[in-house]
Amino acid sequence: MKKILIVEDDPSIAHLQKDYLELSQYSVKIVNSGSEALKVLRNDEMDLVLLDIMLPDIDGFEVLRTIRERADIPVLLVSARAEEIYKINGLGLGADDYITKPFSSGELVARVSAHLKKFERMKERFGQNEGSRLIVRGLELQKDSRRVFVNGNEVMLAQKEFDLLLFLLQNANRVFGKEELFERIWGMDAISDASTVTVHIARIREKIEENPSKPQYIGTVWGSGYRFMV
Repeated sequence: MKKILIVEDDPSIAHLQKDYLELSQYSVKIVNSGSEALKVLRNDEMDLVLLDIMLPDIDGFEVLRTIRERADIPVLLVSARAEEIYKINGLGLGADDYITKPFSSGELVARVSAHLKKFERMKERFGQNEGSRLIVRGLELQKDSRRVFVNGNEVMLAQKEFDLLLFLLQNANRVFGKEELFERIWGMDAISDASTVTVHIARIREKIEENPSKPQYIGTVWGSGYRFMV
């Protein structure tokens, strides 16, 4: 049974979400603050997080940043804020989806189910060659454990950052436009746009490049897109 963590400070909304998901055979835990959420995630393995943005202590964006430094699981932001800037910020920080309140029970369950299935497919695809490693000039990517090392030092990548780096590395020297990378990694159903790719490329460079302004791994081909350079 998949385990879902709901982070929501409104009890009525939280229990409504819980009821919907339990009817679909998910195990659900509710917390009402960001600090409680991080405590649960330190001590328990969850399969997906439904995260409200407006929380009483730590806002949802800060909770998301911390989750992405520690865990590689789907995170779905849930908020009454429908403004595009909130969606862009959340997706840029590594959220897998953005659900606007109010929503139907069918929509919630469908999105949770879709992201859990997609995550399982991704793990199977990237982890099918157990023990396999990709090494280029001090950069080592371990496909089975989804870990990345630069000159022997581990760097922590969020789920989509890892997926994007792996895809480029597996297709080294080939140039991909932002739109194609967005379709390959996020899928056509993602609520965002190709500018998300630019944000993630910048974050990856900050973590793996000695000098992000003069990258030696992920190069920009002006007017065309990006490529992994070997």
